[in-house]
Amino acid sequence: MTDRRAEFRALHHGGRPLLLPNAWDHASAAALAARGHRAIGTTSLGVAATAGRPDGVAATAVETLALTRRLARLPVLLSVDVEAGFGDDPAAVAGYVAELAGLGVVGINLEDGRADGTLADPGCVADRVAAVKAAVPDLFVNARVDTWWLGTPDPLPQTLARARAYRAAGADGIFVPGTVDLATLRVLTERIDAPLNALYQPGGPTLDELGGAGVARVSTGSLLFRAALAAAVAAADAVRAGAVVAPSGLPSYAEVQGLAAGRRPGPPQAGQFS
Repeated sequence: MTDRRAEFRALHHGGRPLLLPNAWDHASAAALAARGHRAIGTTSLGVAATAGRPDGVAATAVETLALTRRLARLPVLLSVDVEAGFGDDPAAVAGYVAELAGLGVVGINLEDGRADGTLADPGCVADRVAAVKAAVPDLFVNARVDTWWLGTPDPLPQTLARARAYRAAGADGIFVPGTVDLATLRVLTERIDAPLNALYQPGGPTLDELGGAGVARVSTGSLLFRAALAAAVAAADAVRAGAVVAPSGLPSYAEVQGLAAGRRPGPPQAGQFS
């Protein structure tokens, strides 16, 4: 595990930002792995919505752990979104994360936004970061600062102060979702002494443009999950309307079976497209 965690850490210091696509179930993660994505994250929204639960309210600790067990056998470096830690007690958060680490997880996201739309006390968040690092020292802790995400007035000073506090507690990276303004990102990367993670936004800067601003890691967040939902509903609506549905790149039954079995599928057999 030490080698795998070192590899994941090194991916934040390459010539191009690490693109971390976020999966929500075994099929999505296996498909991303099959397309050559070495590192994959999870999306808390996708995990929660799949379970019929709301995101960000500490309701999916069991589902997240169960998903991690399923993804652990995939040949990828896995980072897990644990919201705010699924609890307030630093020792309990560290115990939960240690269980994830025991399954092979190389990193986590730990956020400071709360379900009521406010920011948690930075000292409390720092205590959770410190407890996790004490329990699993080589785990990559990506501390998420939700100042822009929650629309905090004048977010830059708070972001920098929170980033300093989380870094002092042992955070390995800082995630600032909600802004893709390149000038802002340049300020953040210059003033935060850790790899900066940005959230990709459709229509926003490209991966290379974000890298030019100093961003080390780019996450897709819930984008892939929401895109999959949109595609599914659009296909159903098209069938209902009598349209011809022939989406390009649609995986076959056999290919999905192969992903689920952890192998490359062979030639399709009779009945495999039902």
